[in-house]
Amino acid sequence: MRLLLVLLTIGLATPVLAKPERIIALAPHITELLFDIGAGEQLVAVSDFSDYPEAAKALPSVANYAHIQLEAVLALKPDLVIAWRTGNPQADLLRLQQLGVTVVYSDPLQLEDVAKELRQLGALTGHLQQAEALAQRYEKELAALRSRYQQQAPVRVFFAMSQQPLSTIANKAWPQQMLDLCGADNPFAVNRNDYPQLGPEQLLLANPELIIQPTTGARPIATGQWQQFSSLEAVQKQQFLTVDADLMYRFSRRSLVGAKALCKGIDQIRTKRAP
Repeated sequence: MRLLLVLLTIGLATPVLAKPERIIALAPHITELLFDIGAGEQLVAVSDFSDYPEAAKALPSVANYAHIQLEAVLALKPDLVIAWRTGNPQADLLRLQQLGVTVVYSDPLQLEDVAKELRQLGALTGHLQQAEALAQRYEKELAALRSRYQQQAPVRVFFAMSQQPLSTIANKAWPQQMLDLCGADNPFAVNRNDYPQLGPEQLLLANPELIIQPTTGARPIATGQWQQFSSLEAVQKQQFLTVDADLMYRFSRRSLVGAKALCKGIDQIRTKRAP
């Protein structure tokens, strides 16, 4: 019954084997979640940048955000292809389906959806029990973070997606949801785009207390590039925070690892200004 409900939820029209033995994952977060639930040994191929866990690096890549290698996919004779609805080229996916390949979709939009994804993947791959345990743990940890930080005094932040051009996050972008979770105040949270570009005058007017910048592995940044904005409170007080880009951008259980580090860094600024 649970499997039927899951398949109806994700709109799967073609029946899936109870435990498919040859799976292709077309996004890094899908690969990671499949390994999490114990389905890693069923994977025969992945997409570019599927670099976690370490075992994923040994699998061949048959796709990136712009292109799916259709011949390579067909040659692997997959029982199941799991695609990212908003991250894979739809024309290629449609062609795979026309050629008789079973394709289902991953489509996480909210932080809560990671638990939903775990349960769906567990049902699809025959790993329901492990998936359910991980989903419940994720939901518990997410609720604990909300309870701890959301009622705290807001900290005014600038999340620097890039400096050239100057850009940030807004609306329901994945990192913006983490800022909301941590009780941060992003002056640019309401915008037409999830990743808006800004003019220097907009940043100066916002005057953040903390500048947050994602880097690979949370590698420390050289802060000299921000000195042109010397009037900003964050620059005057040298309040900068680097966060791990993979943890901030990937729709996986490790999102909470990134969120915890983010919340801790923001809370340190909150504590500094306390009377």
